[in-house]
Amino acid sequence: MKRILIICLLTGISLTVFSQSLFMTRSGQISFFSKTSVENIDAVNNEVTSILNSASGEVVFAVLVKSFRFEKALMEEHFNENYVESDKFPKSTFQGKITNLAAIDFSKDGSYPVTLAGDLTLHGVKQPVTASGQLDVASGKLILKGSFTVALADYKIEVPSLVKDKISKTIDIRVNCSYEPKK
Repeated sequence: MKRILIICLLTGISLTVFSQSLFMTRSGQISFFSKTSVENIDAVNNEVTSILNSASGEVVFAVLVKSFRFEKALMEEHFNENYVESDKFPKSTFQGKITNLAAIDFSKDGSYPVTLAGDLTLHGVKQPVTASGQLDVASGKLILKGSFTVALADYKIEVPSLVKDKISKTIDIRVNCSYEPKK
């Protein structure tokens, strides 16, 4: 009986520790920006799902492409129909790790510089990316902010010659996610 009680107690403790290492959001924000001399393009998605495992450093993002919102409806239509083909490729994902995990103390409130490295899948193409940013630990919650740049050609996103001067060949992507412990 003592053995069963000890096993139950240890299993409960290990499950508690494991569950406290998982943090999640369903309302993260990813935005992108393209600047040219003709026109700026800015879009934001506030429906990003992400899980961060503080024990392993693994980070996963899932983004519904049609959830990006633009200032102009026509830009949103062109983005979905002509460039990222969101009916054909409805989701974009990132799977990676915090590469400097040892430098972060998840038990202590503070701001920590982070680097993430992993694979971004967009428009059906998977490419390695590295992003730098900041992880804030505050009262058991996490806020991850970062940025990186992607080249449209790397993801086989073609820009028609008619509008090539209106769209930059590279896009700046910004991430801002507030995580709560996963329950």
